[in-house]
Amino acid sequence: MKNSETIFQKRKLTDVGAKLLGNGLAFIEGEKWAKHRKLANHAFHGESLEWKGLEVKEIEVYNEFRFLTSEVISRIAFGSNYLEGEKIFAMLNKLKILVSQNIHKTAIPFINKLWKPADMLESEKLEKGIQDCVMEMIKKREDNVVSGEADSFGTDFLGLLVNAYHDLDDKNRVSLEDLVGECKTIYYAGRENVNSLLAWIVLHLAIHGDWQEKARREVIDIFGNQNPHLEGIAKLKIMTMIINETLRLYGPSHGLPRTVAREGQLGKFILPADIDILSLNIGPHRDPHLWGDDVHLFKPERFAEGIAKATNYTAAAFFPFGLGPRSCVGMTLATIETKIALSMILQRYTITISPTYVHSPIAIITIQPQHGIQIILEPLHSC
Repeated sequence: MKNSETIFQKRKLTDVGAKLLGNGLAFIEGEKWAKHRKLANHAFHGESLEWKGLEVKEIEVYNEFRFLTSEVISRIAFGSNYLEGEKIFAMLNKLKILVSQNIHKTAIPFINKLWKPADMLESEKLEKGIQDCVMEMIKKREDNVVSGEADSFGTDFLGLLVNAYHDLDDKNRVSLEDLVGECKTIYYAGRENVNSLLAWIVLHLAIHGDWQEKARREVIDIFGNQNPHLEGIAKLKIMTMIINETLRLYGPSHGLPRTVAREGQLGKFILPADIDILSLNIGPHRDPHLWGDDVHLFKPERFAEGIAKATNYTAAAFFPFGLGPRSCVGMTLATIETKIALSMILQRYTITISPTYVHSPIAIITIQPQHGIQIILEPLHSC
């Protein structure tokens, strides 16, 4: 696909969608995007990640991983924990459902100013609730600095944002609206993307016992029974192959929405200005011309020699986290978090699919299992 950011720009959010992710890194443009991206790059690295194992025998992994990923993003980005962010997560969940119900609806100009539908009223209420929670977190940071309990606003993502909010230089300063928008984006994306990815990987390992054993042997060879460490994480070649193949089949995002800013060409088509398009990941990710006739099968060996070789050096053939400078800022953190969680599970359990599992992927912003993913965990003899 021949693309240009000047032609195919980020699609504007719906009125309800703006309540969920508006003014966050995912949907801003130009100089504002560059400034926010720089802040996020400083905050999201793997060195601050820690995870403790789930000591259970039988679980529904999608919901179980939701608590894990919520805890991780709360600690890394906001210096808190899941319980402190629980209200925000609950409100974001409600907003997510509202967005999915309204994502393809077109608003009639000026109508919303005269009459607001129930979903819009509910989304505004949730937006206000989230903003109040974020403001409470900001005030706590500010009060700690004023009282002398802390000498800075902190070095996590929230701390960097609060620093930017108080910056005296107009070029570096972010508005309160932008600050709250970034917090919503990171709370939501930081949990949902890894949550979905972990669940789909565990499903595939439960079905494909041969790859589960290969991954387990690699983990034991590198870490033994010790907790995973970053030096070893970089050596997990088989697990990287499994992650990439899962991202190809069930990537967190189902597509890249774009607005055609001016007339441009997309393949054989001439597209007029001011229309919205959706580039579906499933197109290139499951194209038999790119991946072969076995494109729908789970075959991690495709990535044995890396992404470039697997895609025959075609960048647009594989973009689970987006492409180019607009790729997901949390991609590295998400991969590290996934590898640590999977390593600790494989060190402790064998995984099999439960007979109650019903396969039904559904797109609610991210690709999710509609009925959850039920698996059976059996402790290893060495546990």
